[in-house]
Amino acid sequence: MTHQTINVNDVIDHAKFKPFHFNVVAWCLLIILFDGYDLAINGVVLPLLMDEWGLSAVQAGMLASTALAGMMFGAMIFGSLADKIGRKKVIMICIVLFSGLTFAGGFASNPTEFGILRFLAGLGIGGVMPNLVALTSEYAPKNMRSTLVTTMFSGYAVGGVMAALLGAWLTPSFGWEIMFFIAGIPLLLLPIIWKFLPESLMFIVKENKQEQARPIMARLAPEVQISNETKFELHQVDVPEAANVVSLFKRGRALNTLLFWLAFFTCLLTMYALSSWLPKLMMAAGYSMDNSLMFMMVMNVGAVVGIVGGGILADRFHLKPVLMFLGIMGAIVMSLMGFQSNQFLLYILVFLAGAASIGSQMLLYSYVAQYYPLAVRSTGIGWSSAIGRMGAIVGPILIGGLLGMNLPAHFNFIAVGLPVLITAIAVALIMSEDEAEQIKAGKAAIAKA
Repeated sequence: MTHQTINVNDVIDHAKFKPFHFNVVAWCLLIILFDGYDLAINGVVLPLLMDEWGLSAVQAGMLASTALAGMMFGAMIFGSLADKIGRKKVIMICIVLFSGLTFAGGFASNPTEFGILRFLAGLGIGGVMPNLVALTSEYAPKNMRSTLVTTMFSGYAVGGVMAALLGAWLTPSFGWEIMFFIAGIPLLLLPIIWKFLPESLMFIVKENKQEQARPIMARLAPEVQISNETKFELHQVDVPEAANVVSLFKRGRALNTLLFWLAFFTCLLTMYALSSWLPKLMMAAGYSMDNSLMFMMVMNVGAVVGIVGGGILADRFHLKPVLMFLGIMGAIVMSLMGFQSNQFLLYILVFLAGAASIGSQMLLYSYVAQYYPLAVRSTGIGWSSAIGRMGAIVGPILIGGLLGMNLPAHFNFIAVGLPVLITAIAVALIMSEDEAEQIKAGKAAIAKA
């Protein structure tokens, strides 16, 4: 009896967008929405916590960074773990961590308790993102991969908008605690997410779980004829690699890995500095708390446009030039924010800053997901994210320190914008496999001559 063999990579690459794809993107978007919500919580509650607990700007910045430290370790741990036990299981573990412990943060009575709970919640927040990126990327058709990954990521910015609006509406009546209680909602959705969110088909095939692959393939590509004798395979089946950080530096990937790490570090430094301190920066510039939260909302609306628009452009022109453009634009508009007093123009600049900073981060995740092979994909995304979280830790502390020095406003905004310019330079230096092969061929030709 002959066995029909189907290459999973080919089927996914050339599949038409179907309800199955929508299901994957929608559930991942919902999960990451609460990650974005958590990101924006700091910006909403930091001014309130400074008043209630008598914190200085530096102390508040360090408190904001506790969650980011947790995210760094979470990305390291859960990225590699997912390459071993599967994306879906790790996503569930991370939801329990970040939703449950963020909810618990609403009961904190002092900075120490708050910091510990934020660190533990950060483990889940940091771990969930690499796996949502990997899962979406692994199911996305090739011609719309960046679009779908960034569309999923738009939930991140929507979560930020939600936090800003809810903060403006609810905190005056219910205090800062209500923001953390809302974060417990994903816990209620766990059984539904477990039922409808599929495991990565590539992971299933890599583990040779053929029976589990058949129903997923039938939903993904109903036009493909599948029988009980059908066997599924991967392009990379003959490339064994260990799911650890050492593998990221093998097979000519060392320089690109370091450049990805630098890009993530500087990009997340800018993004988290803005997200944590934008309301306070605007209050220091003379705006009210309500106006400052509106700036945060505008920034996250800009982020949605930057993420989705950037994804569409990336599928048309490639990720690299789009990322370089966003980085340069971000550096320019953030520097201009410190010199602009006209409120309407300032809203436009904040909108563009959100599009550039948060849009760049999401495209970077898509870029790194497409760069690394399946065996080390979550590891590659996880470690890039972890290095990025180091920048995220530095960002709030750096801006807190600058605010404490009472420097001119434009200096603070230039300091926020400069790192995203470095992101653009790092991305410009990342080489694709084709570019690397051309350089090798050129060197070989010179050597022969």
